[in-house]
Amino acid sequence: MFVQVKNKKVYQHVIEQIQNMVMTGTLKKGDKLPSERDLVEQLGVSRASIREAIRALEMIGLVESRQGEGNFIGGDINSSFFEPLSVMFMLNGGRSEEILELRRVIEVEAVALAAEKITEEQSLELQQLMDQFRTATDETERVQIDKAVHDKIAEIGGNYLILILLSTISSLLETFIRDARGMILREEDNRDLLLAQHQEICDGIIAKDSNRAIEAMKVHLETITMTMRKLQNTQAAER
Repeated sequence: MFVQVKNKKVYQHVIEQIQNMVMTGTLKKGDKLPSERDLVEQLGVSRASIREAIRALEMIGLVESRQGEGNFIGGDINSSFFEPLSVMFMLNGGRSEEILELRRVIEVEAVALAAEKITEEQSLELQQLMDQFRTATDETERVQIDKAVHDKIAEIGGNYLILILLSTISSLLETFIRDARGMILREEDNRDLLLAQHQEICDGIIAKDSNRAIEAMKVHLETITMTMRKLQNTQAAER
């Protein structure tokens, strides 16, 4: 199954082999890796090298260690994808406007895909989220549902990369503007407007009318962009 490694830093070879096996489909999400002892024998390396490789793979979200059970191929790479991207973005002088531009590109495509692929069951699930959004009275709950609606749209579109990118974009925005989503929803006028905008987006998707959904998303994102600028200016003035 594995090939004995030579040269280089030994643990890097171990990492490469596991990554390649994931890429080729030999290892899949949820698969359990061989025990440390078995990996030592199959790869011909020390236990220390195996542990170092496993720790590195945990950091990038590829491996999940479960106490008393062993090491498994993971499936949630959101945080591990976000952290290196956010560091590089900051080091290269990234601006919040760039994040919003990327969000616009991705979310517009996300609603188009969702309108094309949505099923009757998914239509009900999406509308249920909107019903929860409408009746929510707690700010924390509204923030969670707002994010859940956008995540659900990406999920309906069926493109996992879009879902991951949107999650990363949301995290990046929170890095630039503290509690961004909560601050937007805190104002009553914003709440009513954003609720109506979300409903129009969802109505377009449920009706399988991609043009309607796209236009509604563009209007929504323009509102978010203008509000974000105001929030950023306010936070800058408070420093």
